[in-house]
Amino acid sequence: MKIVSSDQVRALTISTLAFTICFAVWTIFAIIGLQIRTELNLSDTQFGILVATPVLTGSLSRLLLGIWTDQYGGRLVFSLTMLASAFSTFLLPMANSYLLLLVAALGVGLAGGSFAVGIAYVAQWYTHDQKSQGTALGIFGMGNAGAAITNFGAPFLVVALGWQQAAQVYAVILAITAVLFFLFTKDDPHLVERREKGEKPRGILEQMQPLKNIQVWRFSMYYFFVFGAFVSLALWLPRYYVGTYDLSITTAGMLTAAYALPGSIFRALGGYLSDRFGARSVMYWTFSMSLVCLFFLSYPMTDYVVQGIKGPITFSLEIPLEIFVCLTVILGFFMSLGKAAVYKHIPVYYPEHVGSVGGMVGLIGGLGGFCLPIAFGVMNDWIGIWTSCFMLLFLLTAIATIWMHIAITAMESRKNPQNGTARYLPELDEINPKLSK
Repeated sequence: MKIVSSDQVRALTISTLAFTICFAVWTIFAIIGLQIRTELNLSDTQFGILVATPVLTGSLSRLLLGIWTDQYGGRLVFSLTMLASAFSTFLLPMANSYLLLLVAALGVGLAGGSFAVGIAYVAQWYTHDQKSQGTALGIFGMGNAGAAITNFGAPFLVVALGWQQAAQVYAVILAITAVLFFLFTKDDPHLVERREKGEKPRGILEQMQPLKNIQVWRFSMYYFFVFGAFVSLALWLPRYYVGTYDLSITTAGMLTAAYALPGSIFRALGGYLSDRFGARSVMYWTFSMSLVCLFFLSYPMTDYVVQGIKGPITFSLEIPLEIFVCLTVILGFFMSLGKAAVYKHIPVYYPEHVGSVGGMVGLIGGLGGFCLPIAFGVMNDWIGIWTSCFMLLFLLTAIATIWMHIAITAMESRKNPQNGTARYLPELDEINPKLSK
């Protein structure tokens, strides 16, 4: 099948818009959860579980949805996924207990699984256009801006309509998006070519063969931070702002949007930089700057008493709100670069298994978005320090950075001297030597 640029643009544009709506729905509990927390008198741990439950479904479903996309095409799977999530979101107001809300939230979470579908669908349109593939996938990843849309717009909907009607408005928009997506997109080239040849789709076991490579799990660890931590903070920051700085829900939502927006829209820049300078360099910058930001964000408000010549001298250290917001914006920016860099690797290393490998990496990253908000709530209840969430993220980032550097150093040490300096994506030697030449 001949691929024309207009079809590429169509697939990329519509997929990005659809994923933006999906991401907005996926993170809706960050806002409506605050009102639910008050109504049901939930603890921080219970609140963390509530906002993280949709992330669990969105994470666990990514592997299977990615495989189904490779088998049946992204056009069909994407549309059905959105419809299923819209149905669950519309039923949210009917849940009259905490347990039922958790059950409904599992269905809402299918919106997050759409990432694995969209990334595989878009990648198929750029299989033979490696120079712009990273940029295209980065543009699709800008759909993460849906979190900013929710953090900015949902508080006003909740104030005007209540959380029940706000959820149903989201559901209707998502259902309409599903229908429009199916009507205005085309089947991906790989699926069309397979149908023309009469080939059957590969089985699930064959699709999962690349998951035996430790490299896939290392990429998953990177994504656990750059995506999982991004989602968890997008869910947690409204609660953090309300509890730490005593802000209103609308102000907290807008400040969280200030973090989520650069964490989304600059993903395209991350894809371009990965195409231009290499994904490995982008990952080094991402982890280094994230460690710097998280170090300062981790520092709790502290009172000091110094024994001076004329008696005790007391003073306090704390991060003013303005500086805190700036640090989160910088953190979100570098997270966005890292998200694109991780996914730049996958279609290069595993062009025939983008759905399964991308699904597994997305699954682990999504699990970060599920586990971390719960961990934040538990640490608040047990330790009692607001900044403990950033302490945990600093530790995780340090582990990921060390693992990445050790792996890269080990690979470089195994290279023959005649190969010269490090090349772009040197791990290709282990997967497909022809690609690294």
